[in-house]
Amino acid sequence: MTRVRRVEGASTSPLAQIIRIGEIDLRVLDQGEGAPVVLLHGFPDRAEEWRHVGERLRARGRRTIAPDLRGFGESSAPAGRAAYRIDLVLDDLNGLLDALDGSEPVDVVGHDWGAFAGWTWCFARPDRIRRFVAVSVGHPIAYVWAGFEQKRKGTYMLKWQIPRLTEHALTQDGFRRFRAFLASNPELDQAVADMSRSGRLTAGLNWYRANYFAGVRRRWPHCRVPTLGIWSSDDKYLAEDQMSKSGKYVDADWRYERLDGVGHWIPLEAPDVLADLTLEWLDQR
Repeated sequence: MTRVRRVEGASTSPLAQIIRIGEIDLRVLDQGEGAPVVLLHGFPDRAEEWRHVGERLRARGRRTIAPDLRGFGESSAPAGRAAYRIDLVLDDLNGLLDALDGSEPVDVVGHDWGAFAGWTWCFARPDRIRRFVAVSVGHPIAYVWAGFEQKRKGTYMLKWQIPRLTEHALTQDGFRRFRAFLASNPELDQAVADMSRSGRLTAGLNWYRANYFAGVRRRWPHCRVPTLGIWSSDDKYLAEDQMSKSGKYVDADWRYERLDGVGHWIPLEAPDVLADLTLEWLDQR
């Protein structure tokens, strides 16, 4: 059974709290009142990726719950790639809801690895999720069977499987290659600061190492949660078909939205558009 207890006075931000789930401390931004929306960030980000979207959601009477996922931000970064298997991430998320007295289903919005976590959470616990918004990353089956463009755009994930060599390449010369590869990230300086801490870059890369090949081999189920998929035309890491064809694997309401002229970091580059689409989707009954 997952052990959950609050850890008082351990946060670096007055807006945040630290919640202990088993042996993991999750830093969580829990703000506002109303029906809860869980916001899941991606690589190499932290909960603040959602600050603009969250502000819009709270203005419309929503409570936002944005954790730093394990390995990121101020949350625990356990050693070893196995510690980043997606089933352990789901233990964190279910424990988080338990800690916050979440007896009713919640809405979930996920970007990048947060979207992958959201998809798998929908598969594992559809009873806990009312509606889902997948930002940038589509259903795992659609991703695996996507065409050549996705294979080309995703070659970096194969390179990042090599421990130590990858860390050396990305960090040398003041994180030059890391900065070049993620140059379009509006929060790049914060990401570099986060990943410069001991063990943190390896923790972030372990999400790829623990889940990429396992995800390719796994027999994924269809999604039974109503899902909105959002993809942006200037995403240099993800192709359109891995999102647009995800509806074939959703056995519930499905809608696809394409954002033209927007890069990969939709929550930071087009927060108002994302918030409006999210609210329109979540307000449906």
